[in-house]
Amino acid sequence: MPSRRASPDLPTRLWRSVQRWVRAWGRIVYLGAVVLVLALSPSSYAGAARRPLLRHLYLETAPILPGFTVLAALLSLVLTRIVVVTALSYGLTAYALEMVIRVLVLELIPLTAALFVALRCTIPAGAQLAALRRAGRFDALRRAGADPVRVELLPRVAAGMFACITLAALSCVVALAMAYLGVYGFNLAGLPSYTRMFGHVFSPAVTLVFGIKTLLSSLAVALIPTASRMDGDASVPEQESELGGLARMFAVLLLIEVASLVGNYY
Repeated sequence: MPSRRASPDLPTRLWRSVQRWVRAWGRIVYLGAVVLVLALSPSSYAGAARRPLLRHLYLETAPILPGFTVLAALLSLVLTRIVVVTALSYGLTAYALEMVIRVLVLELIPLTAALFVALRCTIPAGAQLAALRRAGRFDALRRAGADPVRVELLPRVAAGMFACITLAALSCVVALAMAYLGVYGFNLAGLPSYTRMFGHVFSPAVTLVFGIKTLLSSLAVALIPTASRMDGDASVPEQESELGGLARMFAVLLLIEVASLVGNYY
């Protein structure tokens, strides 16, 4: 009767998990550094490399831009109405609009844009990279003297970041307009007080934190799902590798959100 292999004990399993965790983050950091260097290189945007990059920028942004803008407008109107009605019942009308802008524009819109881009663009892009790797596309590029990171990964990461920043910026403008309309209606009587309140909320420190948060969130959703699938680990099943990449992306987004809250309110 064949003997069963003894399962590894708990310390061995923990050590192997730590090794896989370190290798996964090491690959992401390494590929992120390579992508950053390539993004700063003028040769990445010249000649034959420009057309695939522009194609990815368009395909990852244009199809989802109208739908997300409408979603942001509806969310802004609903949230503004809820906050204004609640503030009226407690006699806090003067703080209602500022609360809407702080919650909606500073916190919800950038995070929602990042998650929307991840679900619609970068996670499918990671699956495409995994399929290309299994089909031997990367080996064929290396034999032809081309770099798979430059040819396949860089356009997808750049497109993901561009889509996330574009959606966040446009949706914040739409949310500000919808918040004004939800409180003051179609007239300019409240414009002076609205601009003063806007300037009070978006102080230089808050604006800096908001910009850094949006940039880091876009980098996280663009890089982690794609870089996690770029190089396969033979010791990790494909489905587990995909789930691990998603878990790392959500963990990084959570850390960015917590850091932004600390920077804004502490």
